[in-house]
Amino acid sequence: MTKDYRDTIFLPKTDFPMKGNLPNREPQWLERWNDIGIYDQIREQAKGREKYILHDGPPYANGNIHMGHAMNKILKDIIVRTQQMSGKDAPYVPGWDCHGLPIEWMIEKKYKNAGKNKDEVDPVEFRKECRDFASKWVGVQKEQFQRLGIFGDWDNPYLTMKYESEAQIVRELLKFLMNGGLYRGSKSIMWSVVEKTALAEAEIEYMDHTSHMIDVGFNVVKSPVEAIIGSKIVIWTTTPWTMPGNRGIAYGNDFDYVAIEVTEVAEESRVKIGEKLVIARALFEEFFKRTGITGFKEFAEFKGNELEGTICHHPWNGKGYDYDVLVVEGFHVTTDTGTGFVHIAPSHGQEDYEVGQQFGLETPFTVDEGGLYYENIPMFAGEHVYKVHDHVCEELMNVGALLARSKLVHSYPHSWRSKAPLIFRNTPQWFISMENNDLRKNAMKAVDSVRWVPGNSKNRISAMVEDRPDWLISRQRAWGVPITVFVHKGTNELLKDQDVNERIAAAIEKSGADAWYTEDVQAILGDKYNANDYEQVTDILDVWFDSGSTHAFVIEKREDLDRGEGKRSADLYLEGTDQHRGWFQSSLLESCGTRGDAPYDQVLTHGFTVDKNGKKMSKSLGNGVDPLKIIKQYGADILRLWVTSTDYFSEHRIGDEIIKNQAEAYRKLRNTMRFMIGNLADFDEAEILPFDELPELERWVLHRLTEVEEKVRSGFDDYNYHRVYNALYNFCAIDLSAFYFDIRKDALYCDAKMTNRRRAARTVLDEVFKAVTKWFAPILAFTAEEIWQSRFPSEKDSVHLQTFHDIASNWRDEILGVKWEKIRTLRKVVTGALEVERREKRIGSSLQGAVDVYVKDADYIAVMDGIDLAEISITSSAKLLHGEAPDGAFTMDDTDGIAVISTLAEGGKCERCWQVLPEVGTIEGHEDICNRCADAVKAL
Repeated sequence: MTKDYRDTIFLPKTDFPMKGNLPNREPQWLERWNDIGIYDQIREQAKGREKYILHDGPPYANGNIHMGHAMNKILKDIIVRTQQMSGKDAPYVPGWDCHGLPIEWMIEKKYKNAGKNKDEVDPVEFRKECRDFASKWVGVQKEQFQRLGIFGDWDNPYLTMKYESEAQIVRELLKFLMNGGLYRGSKSIMWSVVEKTALAEAEIEYMDHTSHMIDVGFNVVKSPVEAIIGSKIVIWTTTPWTMPGNRGIAYGNDFDYVAIEVTEVAEESRVKIGEKLVIARALFEEFFKRTGITGFKEFAEFKGNELEGTICHHPWNGKGYDYDVLVVEGFHVTTDTGTGFVHIAPSHGQEDYEVGQQFGLETPFTVDEGGLYYENIPMFAGEHVYKVHDHVCEELMNVGALLARSKLVHSYPHSWRSKAPLIFRNTPQWFISMENNDLRKNAMKAVDSVRWVPGNSKNRISAMVEDRPDWLISRQRAWGVPITVFVHKGTNELLKDQDVNERIAAAIEKSGADAWYTEDVQAILGDKYNANDYEQVTDILDVWFDSGSTHAFVIEKREDLDRGEGKRSADLYLEGTDQHRGWFQSSLLESCGTRGDAPYDQVLTHGFTVDKNGKKMSKSLGNGVDPLKIIKQYGADILRLWVTSTDYFSEHRIGDEIIKNQAEAYRKLRNTMRFMIGNLADFDEAEILPFDELPELERWVLHRLTEVEEKVRSGFDDYNYHRVYNALYNFCAIDLSAFYFDIRKDALYCDAKMTNRRRAARTVLDEVFKAVTKWFAPILAFTAEEIWQSRFPSEKDSVHLQTFHDIASNWRDEILGVKWEKIRTLRKVVTGALEVERREKRIGSSLQGAVDVYVKDADYIAVMDGIDLAEISITSSAKLLHGEAPDGAFTMDDTDGIAVISTLAEGGKCERCWQVLPEVGTIEGHEDICNRCADAVKAL
């Protein structure tokens, strides 16, 4: 009768489950962390260490979190945890952007549904509803972020709508008032007629839009090129509604222009035979195709610079548009399309405005906030710019000026909130000058002082700052921090008085931004000024000014974020790549404008999250991936693992299959850790072997550990967690599970408890366990805690209170590493041969096999000296032979010079370790087991 040896084998012992069951287990860890006050414990433990400050870019307090939020917050959390476990003090203060149009819109929508008009509601009551709305969503998002496993000071976040925050935002604004950077000007700016407010570049997205394009002739009444007097200079535009605002025509200095007389036209052409027109030669073909001109003769040719001093009349001259239209040089004129002439409406385009300023062209007020022409605009008063195209074309036809009309689908700016197309509109606004106080120069200098990750992002921010116009900071809305400025009614001078400024800030710190609307103006002005002499500005600040000022009321004000030694900047700002024109830039400009340098030492950007097909996620496409659903189905750690698995510097994809792949990768990692936990049961430090007594295989594992550490550390330093993920996954799945564990299972299970080989394996497992668990802790926040507590249970301790494991430098052995790469190559071929034997059902397990391995390279003989090939290949017998292999030997195409002959091992099967050996049956008292197993049983 066969004896049962199960009680003599050291099988893994652990309660650590194979299945993660993360959706159910993770909330239990959250509860535990909350009970033990984990964040406060970390802060207390880290006192006195070097600080590392990642300043949180505030998400908008409006709606549930989306996948972009999840990517961003998880990445921040991983970085903070990494720095903390690297031995620094890395507090994390989450924040929220609470002002602005999206919230205001939601409250307006509520009023509309109730049949109320926002303008009929008391502004303070309206602002209170906005505040309550933002507060509600801060609470919702706070819970959702914590469910992701994000550690932070959730009880004391920063909010831009806190009274002290609003007061500091006002103080920052007033610094620009006092240094002369702030001014009110009339400019052509991007305007939403739906939202009735100015928009910043960061609030704009480009989408396809169908525009009406027209070719229009302007009569030449005066010109140094006498031949064209009486002809028509032809402009081409895709915004017919801007024709009432025309004040000039721009040419290209070096372009070749031609005056033609039309001799023949197609039947549908709007052009009359005999008309004399001026256009750029380079655009003949395109122009003739649009206008239907089929025959012409040239009567003049000249360069653009010869047109200087030319004057035209507006097509509606005599109908209220009785002014000279100057023909001037335009820096933005091209011959890519059109006619080579650009119609200049200084009120309705950035380039138009700049050319208008250069040549003193009028910048008229033509369109109101809702997109209607003012009452003083001839022919079009009260009409909407979106609906006026037909009327404009009709009036141009009436005077014989419309030469062609059609439609064009092209990329056009839209509001990212309302999705409505935008217009350029001339309107009084508040700006911060890029030139006063050398703001542009200082900002460019600051860009050079910052580390940008990835490196090419520096080029992007540099180009944006170098070319940007003055900073438009005003909005014509209600919910936000007011522009707390007084303007003298008689002189239009801005009131600059530090005592008044301090009273304004004090009032807001006490009562919030509502104080600007409710406090007695005379009390704020004091005895030196008469309230009747001053206009109190009612515009609010652009929310990018709010978030751009966060460094002033978060980093500089909170003691827990004090880096000491006079450092006031954050170590890192981290957001999506779109924030080069958003938060990164507004923070840079605000800080450089008030302090002269950047508020950050490093800036890290990640790409956008797109769907599985690489398409942008949107409600209309129905391709959004909800992080909350993934957490409910798979757990937050799967989402965290996905973040590190992506190359997030670029666009990164997510979808069902991608998440399933991460769940499978997680399963493999979990099983690797479970193997170590189970095989380290009852581990005692007395078992530890000194490094120089370890077998080669164990020393190779420790060597590999040093290589992994190098990749992990460099990945941490470069914020390249994709590199970290690959290093850890490959180490766990390939080096450990598929190689080392596979080989050492026999020794761990079957060797006598205190044999050197078993002790060596457990010594190395202990080191690997501590290192790998801690490396995973910033990534798999929940699972790493479960792993750590499975081995080191404690009511108060946590893996997140640890620092990274010390890896001894003397474990590095490059020669050993090269040697074992050759051994692994040899093993790969043997494993391939055994797979064939198994597939053909000649063996069941590899221990039933015996192999003869033939090598052409004698180096393999030297490499394997002292190494048990049978142990490495997990067979019962193995021989290594130098020379040619017999016919029929197994080989692999990608591995030359190695061949394997497989046979059945000779001898009896050991009932304890299952090796097939000749000695089985020869040992007195232990006839059914081998010598090694007999010794192990005797030692029990």
